[in-house]
Amino acid sequence: MPTETPEFVAPRQPAAATLALIGLGANLGDAQATLRAALEDLARIPHSAPGRVSSLWRSAPVDAEGPDYCNAVAELHTCLQPLDLLHHLQGIERHHGRRRPHGVRNAPRTLDLDLLCLGSLRMEHAELVLPHPRMHQRAFVLAPLQEIHPEWRLPDGRHIADAVQGLRAGGQRLQRIAQAGV
Repeated sequence: MPTETPEFVAPRQPAAATLALIGLGANLGDAQATLRAALEDLARIPHSAPGRVSSLWRSAPVDAEGPDYCNAVAELHTCLQPLDLLHHLQGIERHHGRRRPHGVRNAPRTLDLDLLCLGSLRMEHAELVLPHPRMHQRAFVLAPLQEIHPEWRLPDGRHIADAVQGLRAGGQRLQRIAQAGV
């Protein structure tokens, strides 16, 4: 008697979802494994569905000391409000051992999840500024983002390819270490 194979059903975006772009980074422990686990955690955020994911990239720390980072950018289609999404991201960071030492910026970390943008929303709040105020200064954000959104434009109107080229010319070292989709 033939057995029935369950039909694969692709995850659907929530109704009225907004596209969030999430920057992922880590430079302590097994950074690649941590990013892969964090991507699985992102897929479990309520009222959200995962989208495309860039390759993994290696980058030197910017404005910081420590080992090289492993970075990626992921899409998340979500119905959550910005601060609710931020709090879920921070919970995932804590789950993976992220500590935020008081008064220390850009310290090495087990996991960093940055909400880069949420649709076209612009906001300034004590906890969150959107779009991310320094994303245009970081090749480790823009190169992975360019991979999944090659025609994307920065909030200032510049094409992402021009911004990446300028950052690389300015000396930001970056190398692809794993193919798209992690």
